[in-house]
Formats: sequence, C-alpha cells, structure tokens
Amino acid sequence: MALKLKHLLTQRGVSANGLARATALNSGSMSRFLNFGVWPKTPSEGELRLRIAEHLGMPAEQLASHFEHDVDLQPQDGDTHPAADAVTQPEIDLMLLRKQTLTREARQHFRIARDPFDESAIQSDADVFVNDDIRHVRAAMRQTARHGGMLAVISESGGGKSTLRHDLVDWINSNNEPITVIQPFVLGMEGKGERGKTLTSIDITGAVIRKVAPGTTLRASQQDRYDQMQAVLSASAQVGRKHVLVIEEAHDLAVPTIKHLKRFYELQDGFRRLISVILIGQTELERKLSEQNPEVREVVQRMEVVTLPPLDNHLENYLRHKLARAEVNIDAVLDASAVDEIRTQLRTTITERSSAGQRATRMASLCYPLAVHNLLTSAMNAAVRIGAPRVTADLVAAAVRAS
Repeated sequence: MALKLKHLLTQRGVSANGLARATALNSGSMSRFLNFGVWPKTPSEGELRLRIAEHLGMPAEQLASHFEHDVDLQPQDGDTHPAADAVTQPEIDLMLLRKQTLTREARQHFRIARDPFDESAIQSDADVFVNDDIRHVRAAMRQTARHGGMLAVISESGGGKSTLRHDLVDWINSNNEPITVIQPFVLGMEGKGERGKTLTSIDITGAVIRKVAPGTTLRASQQDRYDQMQAVLSASAQVGRKHVLVIEEAHDLAVPTIKHLKRFYELQDGFRRLISVILIGQTELERKLSEQNPEVREVVQRMEVVTLPPLDNHLENYLRHKLARAEVNIDAVLDASAVDEIRTQLRTTITERSSAGQRATRMASLCYPLAVHNLLTSAMNAAVRIGAPRVTADLVAAAVRAS
C-alpha cells in the first residue's frame, strides 16, 4: 500500500526521481518505498526521514504522518512509478542516452577532421544552430538579462539548454554588455551525503555577493546577508552594471527555494530592479512551476516560461549545419532515407496519468540534440565496420536494435 508521502509530492510538484537524487537513493528503491512502504537498507530510517524533510523544506515532526500508508493511493497492477509523476518516463534505449564517440576510423572514412557532435565543437556563436524556436528562446534569455524579469527555460535532457546558457554568456562578453552573470554552483543541488546539499536561498545570496563584490566577507545571519547583497547590488547598479542570476538544473531546486526567488526579483534601487532571474531545467521544473501549486504561485505569476521543443522538422537543417561546421557535406555522410529514420527511431510512447488515476498514452518525440548525436554517431561507426559508404535508414535502425 502506498504512502501518504506520494500525495504530498504531488501537491508540491516534486518528482519521485528528484526526491531519489536528493536522498541518494536509486529510482527502484524510491519506487518501492513510495508505492509499498518498503524502507531501504541504507540510509537508516531516521536519516531518510531527515533527508526527505530537508528536501521538502518541512520540519521532520510535521512530515511524520506522511510516512503512513494511504488507502486512497494503492498502486495499480504493474505500477512502478509514484502518483507524484504526472508523466511516466518513456522507455528510452540506453544507447540513446549513453555517450557515443566517433571513432578514428569513422572520421577517416567520412573525411571529418573532428567530431562534429562533441560539445567542444561549439567554439563561437556561428557554431550554434538556430531555428525559429531556438531564436525565440535565445532572444528571451538576452532580453531578460538586459532588461530584467524572471524566465524559465524548459527542455528534455539533452535538448540544448546548456548550449543556450553558454551562448548567453558569450553574447554578453562579445558585446561588452554591462551585465554580471551569477551562476551558483550547480552540484550543490544534488541532495546530500556524497552528492552535496540542496541549494538554498542563503547559498544563492552568498554566490551573488562573491560574484558582484569579490573578497567581501559574508555576514553570518540570513537577514544580514540579504541586506549585504542588496547593498553590493545597489553599488554595482549605480555604476551602470546589471545582474542576472542563472540557475541550471533548476528542476532540482527545492520548492521553498523557488518560492524565495521572488525576494531576489523584488530587490530594487528606486524604480530600478537590481537582479533578474533565469531558471534552466528539465520538464520537472515546469510541473514545479504549476499555478496549481499555491506555494510558488507568486513566483509563477511573475515568470515567463519558454520551452525548447524537439528538432523534428528541423532535423535535416540541424544535421546539415553541424556537419558543415566540420567542413563536411551532409550528402557525403547520410543517405536520403537516414534523416527520416532517425526521426522515426526517436519517437516513443509516453503514458500520462491524471490526478484521478486515469491513464492515457500518446506519441512523443525524443528528437533532441543529444539523442540525435548518439544515434547518428553509432550508425556512422557501424557504417565503417561493414564498409558502407554512407549511413542509411537500415543502419540507423540496426544501431537501435544492437544497443
């Protein structure tokens, strides 16, 4: 029988996967715990209760009753995901997620001097592929950094969010924009134990002070540090600087931290706002920013949300651009049928569940840059092994079957 904790996670927009990361559990252990009340061997029961309470920002004693079984949340047959997940994650072939590297033989075969899909291949603005969707998200990020506001950039894993974050910083530096970018240490949001600790508002405050006024000694109390941050931001703004707080992996932020972002956004010197906020995260962030969640409603009402969709109809132009940056013509690498097959192989069925427990399935695209890179790289390596001159649809399909 499921725990009441599942219902609480739904109310707070916290995913089971996010809670698993924050408590240093694997997803299977978390699923058994939430669905059947099976406590893991490690950490101890007391330690796990404390980790969950810290991640949810609740006193441990207030959370105690949620570890009881809930007769209204019994898992259905075959149910391996908690009710907290509005979407059951698709069964994605591991090959599509695991890093694939273009072999030396493949580079020689296709006459490519460097791997066009390696992250280090992006060296300048010209290396960034842009279509209408990406152009819109890029413009939203630049406008927020320059003119203020709160923005959330949402995409699936490997959807190109980090590339646009690097693009924003490069644009600021290349154009000598008077904007200071504050990026709190992302690994701080991975939970506790060997994974670190949850990123809190006082951590963000410290990051702002250290970036804007290097060498400043941080004050101890939270209120004193907040006042200190406002003072250094005001002094910086008076000499013409603007400031943008950029938090990547923001889907791992605790709900109380998201709620506190309103205080950062409201910092002003007269009519001039002192700092803007950009959150970058996976689709779990969009669920956390639901207007149905009363804890974050005041933040959501002030935040613009933009989404990076899959490449889909832009796939051929994307691959043409990536290969051209490596000085290779797409026709020398891909048969005409290969692009459509990549798009087909990167479609999957997703099961969605309503709050009433009803399920529905729909087709979804996984045609995001990282999955495309790994699938095509695997097919290119396979082409060399069999002596094929180009990647064909059959080779793309075979790469998936062989994974």
